[in-house]
Amino acid sequence: MIPRAWQLALALTLPTLHASASEPVRYCDYPVYPPISWSDGHQVRGLAPTVVRELFARMGYEVQTVVLGNWKRCLMDAAAGRVDVVLAYNSDQRDQRMRFSTEPVMREEVAVFYNRKRPVQFQQLEDLAGYRGGLLYGESYGAEFDRFVARHQNIERVSSSQQNFGKLIRGRIDYVIQERRTGLLFIEHLPGAQDIRALPTALSVDYLRVAVSRQSPLSQHMAEIDAQLQRMNQAGEIARWLEQSEVTYRDMINLPADAR
Repeated sequence: MIPRAWQLALALTLPTLHASASEPVRYCDYPVYPPISWSDGHQVRGLAPTVVRELFARMGYEVQTVVLGNWKRCLMDAAAGRVDVVLAYNSDQRDQRMRFSTEPVMREEVAVFYNRKRPVQFQQLEDLAGYRGGLLYGESYGAEFDRFVARHQNIERVSSSQQNFGKLIRGRIDYVIQERRTGLLFIEHLPGAQDIRALPTALSVDYLRVAVSRQSPLSQHMAEIDAQLQRMNQAGEIARWLEQSEVTYRDMINLPADAR
């Protein structure tokens, strides 16, 4: 929580910040995570781009959205300063190149998805050592999980959730690691996914945060970013945007392909 005195001080400095906000904020997204972010074929939709646009508009900035070929490229461009902002989980490695908001955007539960025709036994991480898993390029679910992957070399990485779940449907892998909300929403209308289930035990719980490249001038304004996010959370705006994003995604999926 940000002390009220700090929020007042930030408010007093706001005009100066607005006057310097001439360059657009370059925000990188890999839109394959509904309802957090996805593409309708024309633009990036979802909670993440909405939060970023609203957050920086209130700080006096326009936002330019950059879409790259996979999530790893977004993280690499943020680390190198080619883009200013991503929404991501924190990790020790990422923290070296990016500054993360202390105020989270949202809580995420990470789940193990499996095919019920080939059950997976899981209560703790090491239980997955004997199975073949699927992840997207650049995904990290904490230091312990990263060490597990490096130790066992039992993960296949691809560029899209459709590829990942397609391999799970066909039996080419045993499980997919995915945020529970995103995975359940994604498989609702995925052909052949009627046998895909999420295990009740969570792999982990993490928090999605605004991450700013340490090479970006915005990295000097993390206190105001936190103050704005805190106000959004307290007003219930982020929760409403998440709910709206889920509704919008389901409506889009139910449209005929030529009407999207």
